[in-house]
Amino acid sequence: MEKLILKNARRNIVNSPVKVEWEGKEENLVLLAGEEKIYTQKIKEKDREYLLFICNVKEGETKEFKIEKENQLPSFVSVKDDGKGRVDVFINEQLFTSYHYSEKYARPFLNPVIGPGGKSVVRKPASEGNPENFDHIHHRGIWVAHGDVNGVDNWSEMEGHGKTIHRKFLEITSGVVFGKIHSLSDWVNNKGEKILEEEREIIIYNLPADCRIIDHKIILRATEGEVVFKDTKESGLLSVRVAPSMEVRNTGRFENSYGGINEEECWGKRAFWCDYYGEVDGIVAGIAIFDHPSNLRYPTWWHVRNYGLMTANFFGLSDFYRDKRKSGTYILPAYEEFELLYRIYIHSGNTEQGKVKEKYLNFLFPPEIEIK
Repeated sequence: MEKLILKNARRNIVNSPVKVEWEGKEENLVLLAGEEKIYTQKIKEKDREYLLFICNVKEGETKEFKIEKENQLPSFVSVKDDGKGRVDVFINEQLFTSYHYSEKYARPFLNPVIGPGGKSVVRKPASEGNPENFDHIHHRGIWVAHGDVNGVDNWSEMEGHGKTIHRKFLEITSGVVFGKIHSLSDWVNNKGEKILEEEREIIIYNLPADCRIIDHKIILRATEGEVVFKDTKESGLLSVRVAPSMEVRNTGRFENSYGGINEEECWGKRAFWCDYYGEVDGIVAGIAIFDHPSNLRYPTWWHVRNYGLMTANFFGLSDFYRDKRKSGTYILPAYEEFELLYRIYIHSGNTEQGKVKEKYLNFLFPPEIEIK
């Protein structure tokens, strides 16, 4: 079997997913170096296959692993579709999150999202009729939406709003390193007429509760003709509503990659990442969104509020700059598509304690990997 050589020239890499292109047909592969054993899992991206594994390597360190085959690998990340509108994801037999795709909701979302201490870092959805009197009942955990797409409001749940309708799953995968939810949906108006097609790929890794990672890929396709995403702050092609106790108006705080703090310094500003943290039942936890350099208009602007909303929004420029002469409107030509990748990082402690800056750099700059 081959050997895998991992070289890390710069910073410490801890609990970070990495991948290397792999042309072999073998399954159930592990990396061995002395007493260290690392599980791998194959993943296909477009027409290429990769070995994906969780990396821990110190700055300046080089590791050499033997690649060996085992008869069978465990499934640490279990993904189960109940067939009734919910997919549950378990990590080491503990519920981590659920993907809700039932048509009783305006659009699919993830909720809960369990972090340190077994506590969810997102607000639970308002129940039918909103008896909790939640503000913004369309803020349902982690979701994708836009407030003016070809004139249709696919952000709120006000009268006449559009919807994102789940059509089918392209893949549901459980595994030793990651689980995957890969879905196909339609964005429609209030008459059910299709506006565009959405492909969503959610990858969840086998990591401890104090440093969990979700990679969230969105592909939007103009299958029905030209699509106009109008300038509006009511948007987030990745959106999060944090648990109420984490809001700035309670125990919380958020920071961006430039050191901006809370709404006064982060709302409507560009940044590479944004991190929201606070107490949940006495435990300090946070959730960060990482923008990727391949994304449209990188680095993104942020629609992030003291009341708990955090969205990556590169459309609402007239609001962000308070200047109607500036426009974030984007036109997706007929039959074309664009792709977005965000990493969601759930951590213990505040931004510094959670090493959010380092985790973002791990996302952008993985170690050098060679197979020989």
